[in-house]
Amino acid sequence: MAEHAEQGLTSAEYIHHHLTNLTFGNAGQGWKVAETAQEAKAMGFNAIHLDSMAWSIGLGIFFCLLFRAAAKRASSGVPGKLQAAIEAVVEFVDTSVRDTYHGKSRLIAPLALTIFVWIFLMNFMDLIPVDFLPQIAHLLGFPFMKVVPSTDPNITLGMSLSVFALIIFYSIKEKGLGGFIGELALNPFNPKNPVLKALFIPVNLVLELVTFLARPISLALRLFGNMYAGELIFILLAILPWWIQWSLSVPWAIFHILVITLQAFIFMMLTIVYLSMASEKH
Repeated sequence: MAEHAEQGLTSAEYIHHHLTNLTFGNAGQGWKVAETAQEAKAMGFNAIHLDSMAWSIGLGIFFCLLFRAAAKRASSGVPGKLQAAIEAVVEFVDTSVRDTYHGKSRLIAPLALTIFVWIFLMNFMDLIPVDFLPQIAHLLGFPFMKVVPSTDPNITLGMSLSVFALIIFYSIKEKGLGGFIGELALNPFNPKNPVLKALFIPVNLVLELVTFLARPISLALRLFGNMYAGELIFILLAILPWWIQWSLSVPWAIFHILVITLQAFIFMMLTIVYLSMASEKH
């Protein structure tokens, strides 16, 4: 907070600054990187959050390289610390998939592992001191820098929409297009009388579509809301005097380790459950 106080930022401006993404878009003067929070907001729907994209892609590459390095060094003897940790994660995810997913697919386990580790890494960025990386970015000439991709609804919604596309794919693959449409049109009311059945189809469609479309939205907003709240608490703590910061931020950071892990686990488990439901033919 001291560096920003020297720049003349009030507490409100400090919070607003930390909650603004490094945005690229059309601000009415051509395509450019926003230099103010107002300019970033004015760019609207077509804007790209460069920091969220860079950190999420970078962490995805780090995840792939880390697991590749562990796989190349893996041995059948006494495992090293990295191999033991990754084996524990893989076994945990594999057990979760076996217990929850009732279909047959070679994609689900790797997908669940990718989701869990990738989201955990994105959430883990919240434990880095709030001024550390933004200050480095400021010295490099970047006006804004949000380093926790899962606090950006664009990132969480993008992941949830990818899961939603897989839900539709598996539903049609296992049940056929007619079975998928019939599942939406004939549940929960399915009377034997043809006239009543036709009358209830619009009601069923409304009820089922609301439930169906709520899945990606709730999946995205749950992760975003929890991580955004955690980030905001860290920012609010950074405004306090340093001696209060340490007495409050350290316990919150320790508790937040549970939060970031739990949110990655919930996203993974709900993905497995939704895909399992999509694969059930009955």
